[in-house]
Amino acid sequence: MGAPKGNQFWKLRSKHGRDKIFTSPDILWEEACKYFEWNEKNPLIEVDYKGKDAYRVELYKIQAFSLHGLCLFLGVNTAYFRQFKQGLDKNNENSENDFSTVITRIEETIYHQKFVGAAAGLLSPNIIARDLGLVDKKEIEKTEVLMSSEERDAKIKELLERANK
Repeated sequence: MGAPKGNQFWKLRSKHGRDKIFTSPDILWEEACKYFEWNEKNPLIEVDYKGKDAYRVELYKIQAFSLHGLCLFLGVNTAYFRQFKQGLDKNNENSENDFSTVITRIEETIYHQKFVGAAAGLLSPNIIARDLGLVDKKEIEKTEVLMSSEERDAKIKELLERANK
């Protein structure tokens, strides 16, 4: 049975949609900085054994900053972050423009840390290059050699004679 005619419960709703997780760009930047600091204070630990007596050695390795790691730290998912970024009004002069600046700074900080870490050999250069979209393209020029059927048969005969020697 449906609601009685004239039902206007929708008017009682005080708000529509979800609250913003970050009420200001400054809060977003502060939280991102907390993630960067946490990441640096919690390196990955590789256990190795050195020497003839196989002494246990712990090697501290940096963790690469990542958008996925930041989102986990902030308690949001990457889809939320992307949608938040896409939803910003680029022509608006208020705080949304400031959010855009902060998001760009966060992305550039993540990019820079990965790039510098890979360049210094602290992170795997191959993995980071792929993640950052860096590609070393080499163009190979292909030349096609056309020969007549008589030339081809002569070449095959010559190669078979050399192989049988």
